[in-house]
This record gives sequence, structure tokens and C-alpha cells, in this order.
Amino acid sequence: VAWEVAIEKDMFADAGVEVTFDWFDYVASMDAFAAGQLDAVSMTNGDTLVTGATGGKGVMIIINDYSNGNDMLIGGPGIDSVTDLKGKKVGVEIGFVSHLMLLNALEKNGLTESDVELVNVPTNETPQVLASGDVDAIVAWQPSSGQALNLVPGSKAIYTSADEPGLIYDVLAVSPTSLATRKNDWSKVVDVWYKAVDYIMDPVTQDEAISIMAARVGVSPKQYKPFLSGTKILTLEEAKDFFTKGKGFDSIYGSSKISDDFNLKYEVYESAQDIDSYIDPTITLSK
Repeated sequence: VAWEVAIEKDMFADAGVEVTFDWFDYVASMDAFAAGQLDAVSMTNGDTLVTGATGGKGVMIIINDYSNGNDMLIGGPGIDSVTDLKGKKVGVEIGFVSHLMLLNALEKNGLTESDVELVNVPTNETPQVLASGDVDAIVAWQPSSGQALNLVPGSKAIYTSADEPGLIYDVLAVSPTSLATRKNDWSKVVDVWYKAVDYIMDPVTQDEAISIMAARVGVSPKQYKPFLSGTKILTLEEAKDFFTKGKGFDSIYGSSKISDDFNLKYEVYESAQDIDSYIDPTITLSK
């Protein structure tokens, strides 16, 4: 959504690069990319692996942000902590990144997946399922997580993506062919991204940026502001740090390897992915 700031403020024209944006629902955007209809797509690092293993390869050239609270494990009335989930039902979209966050929450609180009963629920349906009482907790991201908190009296976030920074990175993934043939243009796109980041983070222009992004998703600026605080948008220097190779969540390489292990365990795809082939830090590191 932050790309809308670059569009509205004519940043692409100023950089001398022509870019056409097509707006899709999230899964539809990945399908369109896999079908070769797009040169690049914004998605999570884990879903970049899924798309590459099952459809179309993408190379991550920008780490836009990481989820910093927008993804939530929400307990219904009477569920006050992760440990309260033992023996309870949890609604989650199995095999997706919300499932990975649930496993992370359980592990950090001395529980395992076998300690809870998973109920497979599409993320956009989780608020209604929690309200129905069919499950004791759900995992969802904004706006579904916020809707659940508003819909169910006594519900609360008992674990969020802010508890494990780097679990969920948002990236720009580019088709290898487009990257190879138009690398100079993609370098300009990277420049534009960080110009947009500066515009969003600058106190002088932040309110206007929030208004632009809110209009893009059809909510008021007041409604959009919590979404922004739940996302850690990375500066250029911060992104460079996350492009450093490492084994934990504080590296795009480590986080993606953990996602790959998860995807294999839950048979999202059949073969381990070559993580390095999905990541090209050279443009960002050259800035």
C-alpha cells in the first residue's frame, strides 16, 4: 500500500522509470505473478518460496517491512495467555504464515502443536468463528485481527508479530527474467521505494502519506494509523542489516530458511528451496 504514496507524488516519473501497478487481493496477486502476468509482486518472504516452488520464481530485491503487531494470536473470553490455550481449539489458516506464528508462540511458551486442537479457518472468516464460540482463539492479521477484537467482548491479543520481529517480512519479488533484462530500471524502483519511505516517516509529510494510503484501502486515516504502527517500515540502512546472512529471524536468509522448513513439514511443497537463489541484495546494498 505504501507504493501508493510514490504513485500519487509522481516519484516514478521523477526517477525516470515507467511502472504500472495492478491492485489485487493478496492470493490473487501471487497467482497472477505465477502465471507470468506481472513482472513483480509484493508478498511475504515465506510466500515468495511457496510461489516459486509451486508456480513462478521471484527474487526478493526489497525488504519493505516486517510485521510488528498487525498479526495477532487472539484469545477469546477467559483466554488471557498463550499457556491458557492448552487443550483448547485455535482457528488458523493451516499452512500459511499465521500458522507459523502460532507455532512460534506455542514454542516460546513451553507448548507444542499437539497441546492444542487446530481448526482450519480462512483468515477473513476468523472474527466470525471466534464470535461463534466454535474456537477459543484465532490467528489473524489486520484488518481481520482488529475486527475480531471489536466483535468479541473480552477478547485480547495474547501474542503478536511484535513478539518475534522478522517472522514475517514483506518484500518485493521480481521475476528473474525481468530482473536480468531491466536491472537498471529495478534499481530506480528501489530508489523510489526509499524516497516513499522517507515521505511516510517524515513528520512533516506523514499525515498526508497516511491519508493517501488510507484512501487506497478504503478506510479513514484514523482507522489506518494503527495499521502503520503495526508494521515496521524499514529505512535503507535497516534493510541493509536484514540482508546480512544469518540463521535467525533478524536476517531475511534465516527467516526464509525457517519458513522453508515449515512449508516442507506441512507439505506446502515437496522439495527444500535454495534460499540464496530467492534473494538478491545487490541493488539495495549498492545504495
